Amino acid sequence: MAEMLEPLYSAAEMRAAEERYPGYPDSIAELMERAGEAVAREAMLAFPAARSFACVCGGGSNGGDGRVAARILREAGHVAEETTEVSGYDVVVDALFGTGFRGEPRPEAAEVIERINATPSPVVAVDLPSGVDASTGEIAGAVVDADLTVTFHAPKVGLVVAPGRFHSGRVVVADIGLAAQPTEHRRAMPALLSIVPRRGAKDTKYSSGSVLVVGGQQGMTGAACLSAMAALRADAGYVTLAVPEGALPAAEALALEPVKVGWAGADAAETIARAAERAGSIALGPGLGRSEDRQMLVRELLERLQLPAVVDADALFDLEPFDRTEPTVLTPHAGELARLLGVNSDWVGAHRLAAAQQAVDRFGAVVLLKGADTIVAAPGAGVVVCDLGPPSLATAGTGDVLTGVIAAFLAKGLEPQRAAAAAAIAHARAAELAPHQVGLVASDVLASLPAALEG
Repeated sequence: MAEMLEPLYSAAEMRAAEERYPGYPDSIAELMERAGEAVAREAMLAFPAARSFACVCGGGSNGGDGRVAARILREAGHVAEETTEVSGYDVVVDALFGTGFRGEPRPEAAEVIERINATPSPVVAVDLPSGVDASTGEIAGAVVDADLTVTFHAPKVGLVVAPGRFHSGRVVVADIGLAAQPTEHRRAMPALLSIVPRRGAKDTKYSSGSVLVVGGQQGMTGAACLSAMAALRADAGYVTLAVPEGALPAAEALALEPVKVGWAGADAAETIARAAERAGSIALGPGLGRSEDRQMLVRELLERLQLPAVVDADALFDLEPFDRTEPTVLTPHAGELARLLGVNSDWVGAHRLAAAQQAVDRFGAVVLLKGADTIVAAPGAGVVVCDLGPPSLATAGTGDVLTGVIAAFLAKGLEPQRAAAAAAIAHARAAELAPHQVGLVASDVLASLPAALEG
């Protein structure tokens, strides 16, 4: 799995990697020299017309990296000065804080950061933008907006997880000679799709993945149809679409291939349970509705059906902890997760790792927190971050497509965290392969799924 999951380092893990370098702590100067050289090199490559550099250097190792960079820039014939007065320079090098920074910058440091952000010149951050927590991506106060971040050894969690990722600009990883080590959190790479089972010669439509999708009340039937069709496009062999009886005509018109089942009233759970007898997974919630009887149906199905489950959209509404042993994946966006945790969505946005972990602790399930940095957290395991999705995915219905892909991968027997992470990668690649990004709609992603899985 090494090539499928890239390490994301926390501050403590980076410190441990440095301490294992031969000769530590006497070798710190050697590492600093390599780091500073990398910053100078990448700054000159990125901005070849620049002749003057303002290097804002703090008092720690990050500042030391910046001072080395300034020296090397001068040796290359450039003006490079260590200063906090940054106006008038072609490029600003931010070496104020490093991986050890946490919390809110002191007022004098915050003023320097504001001056850096006020200059029209491009900014190169050393290791990560000052003000970003390397271990979480959280931001408590002033933060540098970098155009380029030169980070050392490997990406840091804070460069990939929001809100830190939004301040990092383009990220370049520079090798400074440290040995790799396992990390708690990892980044999903496209190669993760290689774990998704493909249909073999001996497979039937059931053994290659049978999915039951439950949702699609009148007026929202499209959501359930998108999930059902996504499961098929993600190579499931058989999909049943269970919708309220009143929505059956719309479902028949919108989705040709899935088998349709209508349910109603007190017999709803029994009807759905019969439809689930040959299913390998269930996708619960797309367009289901939020009435009290629908919430009761969700609870009953989660406790009754011994199938891997994806719980999305309306099925997350006022969801309480449930009693089930089968793999379960919750797929909230920030607003839905905020409601589940009893906090506001701004807090979730500012503490995405912590919010996902709280949900894991509360429900004992895998939690996929949607976003530009989709976070897949699991009980007893670190987080996998999937950050390959283009901005065009921020449109209605794409979450329903993702739900169907996860359900297909669960039905094929994948472990739930890997199923969710692989689905997020497939979802992102499908969006990238769509014929256009402006005006992208969910059905465009749906159509591109087979190519995303083949490539």
